[in-house]
Amino acid sequence: MKVALVNPPWSFEGSVYLGCREPHLPLELGYARALLERAGHEAALLDAHARGIDLVALRAEVATLRPDLTAIATAPSYLSWRCPPPELRVPMATAAALRGHGGLLVAVGPHGSSTPRAALRKLGVDVVVLGECEEILVRLAGAPESRFWQIPSIAYRRNGVDHVQGGPHATSPRELVALRWDGATIARHLHHHGRFDAVPEGPGAELEASRGCPYRRAARAGEGLCERPRRRPDEAVLDELDGLLAQGVRYVYFIDERFPPDRALLEALRARDVVFGVQLRIDSWSREMLDRLGRAGCVSIEACVDGPSREAADAPARRCSASAEELTALLVHARRSVPFVQANLVSSSDDDPGAVEAWRQRLLGLGVWANEPAPAFPYPGSPAYAARWGAPDDGAWERAHAHYIAEHRKLGDLQDSRPLPLAELEHGAR
Repeated sequence: MKVALVNPPWSFEGSVYLGCREPHLPLELGYARALLERAGHEAALLDAHARGIDLVALRAEVATLRPDLTAIATAPSYLSWRCPPPELRVPMATAAALRGHGGLLVAVGPHGSSTPRAALRKLGVDVVVLGECEEILVRLAGAPESRFWQIPSIAYRRNGVDHVQGGPHATSPRELVALRWDGATIARHLHHHGRFDAVPEGPGAELEASRGCPYRRAARAGEGLCERPRRRPDEAVLDELDGLLAQGVRYVYFIDERFPPDRALLEALRARDVVFGVQLRIDSWSREMLDRLGRAGCVSIEACVDGPSREAADAPARRCSASAEELTALLVHARRSVPFVQANLVSSSDDDPGAVEAWRQRLLGLGVWANEPAPAFPYPGSPAYAARWGAPDDGAWERAHAHYIAEHRKLGDLQDSRPLPLAELEHGAR
């Protein structure tokens, strides 16, 4: 079977999306391609975002390929699955452009994972995958519609009836094999995500050492999807890294939500000529392991921290045992060996704005970058959404979006314009 794996030509005008808008390696589509090829299928990855091609050119390529199945991502990359653009404008337009050319149309991403029926309706695709897509796409490839009932973690419409089967899927970490990218893909990937210590030289890349995080975040898409930590085998991670280095990559960014404090992995990284950036929970690291992280070549840390006005006594609820003073000490210690350390602050109604700003200024004075807190979007399925509205229904994204832009006049220091209503963003996309 021929399969096309499509990353749409993303644009973000009028969006509340505050994530990085540069193209990143679509790791989830890369893993899917590897597993599909291992199962005997022919798979092509078409990254319109990275290549800068529009829907007309993308449709022409898909029509030439004549795939039996086309998977369309609803988030720019797996890096942004936790905080994707709420609107489906770009995937909707992509599905409309490829209808009749791409065979069975399948949507993969966080939107279908939390609101599968709404995603089916908006996108007009044949199938939506709930959760991580790699193994499910292999199950779908070649399966007749009459056998869809045997495939878990999908939603599809048959005879006018929506069928939703199971919950979000979690891919086995051993299936996340070492990826290989073609030379043109690496050569155009000049973005060094999360790097601020030096002017980037040479190609950058994204890499994944683990998936999942046991810490519940008040506002995160797919909450419940990725709570169980899963480590990729170190040999797969290092094999993939060695392939990237052989292609001239000079910097890698580990997209793990919680990069693990693993001695063996850090020593293996230290033995290689590479610098890297990470996302991590600073309270999961000891001072000794932070020193090892710096010696291994880490030049950038994005550290998720809880607000300063929440006392350590609240730790069982937020699953963090460190006080604000302890977090500050760890961040400052990390800064001794890592050139750039950021405390990632997210606005919360539980935090006193004055205390947050005072803590932020203190961190800045100690050499730790701390962003102006952006109000957290209450993604459907997240604790923030559930606390206000309960379980998400088919109107969950519209409800959350309308509340968000009505409540917040300023969306942090990265927003350059007022966002548009969700219905206006998606109007006409199909």
